[in-house]
Amino acid sequence: MTLTFEVSDRLYEAAQEWADRRLEDIDEAMETKVEQALLEIEHLVSQSHDVAFEVDGREIRYEPTEELAALLRRQAEESGVDESTVLKMHVDLYANAFLDDVTDEQKPPGTPSE
Repeated sequence: MTLTFEVSDRLYEAAQEWADRRLEDIDEAMETKVEQALLEIEHLVSQSHDVAFEVDGREIRYEPTEELAALLRRQAEESGVDESTVLKMHVDLYANAFLDDVTDEQKPPGTPSE
């Protein structure tokens, strides 16, 4: 199953900040941020250390492992949305997780301060 979703403004802004800090192109930064998020998600669910995905502007295409696909399917059924939307929400949670200096205002609600 290949899932497709458009990255949120939050993820796009995090990628833009990543690009600015590293003097990278936004497309390269978007790939980096999406890869980081997908790797974290897959590792937590399937212990996988490799992901293959496509980025086309703000659109992401990804074929999850069987374990992640099963989790997304369950969560989609429970929440009444499709698997792509659930994956998008998981990826969005990691939008700012890999920035060097994340302020409390940039963190998701409930995230403890350092």
